[in-house]
Amino acid sequence: MKTIFSVLFYLKSPRNYRSGPKPVYMRITVDGKRCELSTGRECEPSQWISSAGRMKGTKENVKAFNNYLDTLRAQVDDAHSAMIKADDVITAERLRDKFLGKDEHPRMLIEIFQDHNDRYEKLIGNGGSKGTLSRYRISLAHTQRFIKWRYHLNDIPVRKIDHQFITDYDYWLRSERNCGNNSAVKYIRNFKKVVLICLDNGWIDRNPFMKYKGKTKRVQRVCLEQSDIDRLMYKEFASSRLEQVRDIFLFSCFTGLAYVDVKKLHRDHLTNRYDGEIWIVTNRQKTDVPTRVPLLPQAIDLMRKYEYHPKCANTGLVFPVPSNQKVNDYLKEIAELCGIKTELTFHIARHTFATTVTLANDVPIESVSVMLGHTSIRTTQEYAKVLNVKLSKDMQALKLKIAKV
Repeated sequence: MKTIFSVLFYLKSPRNYRSGPKPVYMRITVDGKRCELSTGRECEPSQWISSAGRMKGTKENVKAFNNYLDTLRAQVDDAHSAMIKADDVITAERLRDKFLGKDEHPRMLIEIFQDHNDRYEKLIGNGGSKGTLSRYRISLAHTQRFIKWRYHLNDIPVRKIDHQFITDYDYWLRSERNCGNNSAVKYIRNFKKVVLICLDNGWIDRNPFMKYKGKTKRVQRVCLEQSDIDRLMYKEFASSRLEQVRDIFLFSCFTGLAYVDVKKLHRDHLTNRYDGEIWIVTNRQKTDVPTRVPLLPQAIDLMRKYEYHPKCANTGLVFPVPSNQKVNDYLKEIAELCGIKTELTFHIARHTFATTVTLANDVPIESVSVMLGHTSIRTTQEYAKVLNVKLSKDMQALKLKIAKV
């Protein structure tokens, strides 16, 4: 990377200086930023030429003095050339250290990323979440695979991260890993946080994301219609495991809780102190944002169904929830048995609560946002797909108002 650098020799006045020779210092400036160091030589101010940075005179001792300064300048030039050849990040401090022969262990990307994740893991329960940690770990794994694919190395110095690295990484995520646009952008954003740590610590001198324009695209949220919910509710299953997963999924449809929040839902999270009705009062695992949900009768019936299940009775958990992978596998089987064409995943239950169960039944979006544990109405609007039946209902109401005029 091209840099502008210069070397200047000057006399520096010591503290409480009155008279006599002054020490000669060398100032190294790179792209407007500078550092200085002593040359180990002194010179009388009357013998110093400030404009030339040299001692004046023709005697042998003066020539030797000036030759010494020329040698120092040549050594700085050599250090600068070596850093350019090594494609190193050049700053005034790094050039000085190179000139002095100080060996610096290069900061390595994967080491820094792993250290970031280790630090974040210690914040779980104190500002950090397991879900976010999981995403950072996946992003680290992707970064390791990309470096292996692109450079055939296990790690690289952070100074190697530039705009080309970012665009190549983005391409790799989309092509080799077959990530969609939003997934690719989110992985890059996780990676960006680590890069900004390097920038803030001075381990890189330029932000490689300056010209990166990755943007997520708005996606169409999938939800179930009321007829689908009815099929699920009244379907009888020969398998108890399918019935159990169906019930947990429906509970989410009637409460809006995400999978991890249903899994950790404890009887201590239930209260009736507000209006005598049963409420869920807890914090979302993903964001640690409070969520308050008054329970519908359907949700209460589903909850009571497992009150005496061995796992629930022993732990105080509301439901015996299998692993996320098993739940989603069983949901595909359930959808087929119920004749539901939508490919079921657990998160669709949350969308269904936001749309079919609440907004389609005239629950204000502000209330829905609180129950979903969102910090912004805009987030709720992403979930809230307006159903055709709701549009029809609203227009019918409008027709009646117009007819009365």
